[in-house]
Amino acid sequence: MTKASEAAATVGTPAQVLPDYGGGSLLNLMQSLALASGVRACRYPPLRGLDVDRLKAAANLVLILVDGLGLHTLAGPGRGTVLFRHLHGSATSVFPSTTAAAITTVMTALAPRAHGLTGWHMYFREIDRILASLPLVARDGAALAPGLLPLAPRLFGHHPLYGRLDRRSWVLSPAAISDSPFNRHHSEGAQRLAYGDAEEMFAHAERLIADGRERRFLYAYFPALDEAAHEFGIGSPEALACLDAFDHAFARFAASVRGSDTAVIVTADHGFIDSPPDRLIELDGHPRLAATLSRPLCGERRIAYCYLREGAAAEFERYVGSELGHACTARRSMDLVEDGWFGPGETNPELASRIGDYTLVMKDDWTILDRLPGEKRHRMVGVHGGVSAQEMRVPIVTI
Repeated sequence: MTKASEAAATVGTPAQVLPDYGGGSLLNLMQSLALASGVRACRYPPLRGLDVDRLKAAANLVLILVDGLGLHTLAGPGRGTVLFRHLHGSATSVFPSTTAAAITTVMTALAPRAHGLTGWHMYFREIDRILASLPLVARDGAALAPGLLPLAPRLFGHHPLYGRLDRRSWVLSPAAISDSPFNRHHSEGAQRLAYGDAEEMFAHAERLIADGRERRFLYAYFPALDEAAHEFGIGSPEALACLDAFDHAFARFAASVRGSDTAVIVTADHGFIDSPPDRLIELDGHPRLAATLSRPLCGERRIAYCYLREGAAAEFERYVGSELGHACTARRSMDLVEDGWFGPGETNPELASRIGDYTLVMKDDWTILDRLPGEKRHRMVGVHGGVSAQEMRVPIVTI
């Protein structure tokens, strides 16, 4: 953790930022909130610089996660916001710096190494399919066999945090995802509330705090900034207008709960970079590389998991080094596990099958993509998942 002025100064920090699981990451924030909510023993250290005893004393704990609100954005174009005025410091995301991995950490207090959700598109060995990990739909668009359903209990071999808390808990999510298999599974032990926009989300929170006659924990997830940044770019007028509208709603909420013995923390799952079209590597243009793969790329455009054909490792390494070395680095995926990128501690038994043989770690603002026959083309200006400072550093806002 850094002070607000030091956090702002980290904007533009070059090179690679890895998760600080020793006390400076989203994982550690969740340990602090767990300790403040009656969990006596945590698997990982709490977040440095956050007073657990002060949180424990509050009648209400509110965690708001603004998808995509990196420190780079809040301490740059967002400097005039109420959120920035209450910036306590910063933390790193988890690896990869993407919603599937980070939100699962937030809802379970487990490192990606333990929960095993490692990207948007994932190969699930249990059913021999590549799925979009949050909606649990097949990447190839084919319907899943009825015998494969329900998938959540089979593929999510972990439990959410809420059942272990000594606080009554709520999960506030957009109506479009509130009842999704992922959300239902990861909200177990809490009550789910759906909302339509930021105003309604905060209205729900205000009502729950006003009605409270017992200790409460509220987790609210807000995805609109992420959606705008993907489509238009994180520095676009559309994304900044979304941040401004959220900030105004947040300011009203903060004023309304003043004096209610409520501690509010606002953070994010990841930040963003913008990647221009000429920095996109499409696998169609690299048939020699594609020939080394046994499955389509998985993971993210910034972190791609590669499953190799038997005996193809040497050719894969040669090609990436000679033809793509300017844009990415190829690392053996299990080396990243051993080096701690996915976190410390216990390892999900399916982790190795979900991260492929090699991981392409994209440099600068490069991305990589392949397409299946008939797959819809999704243009993305803003991207995340990588290990740049802009993607990895997220704010810790406290009131």
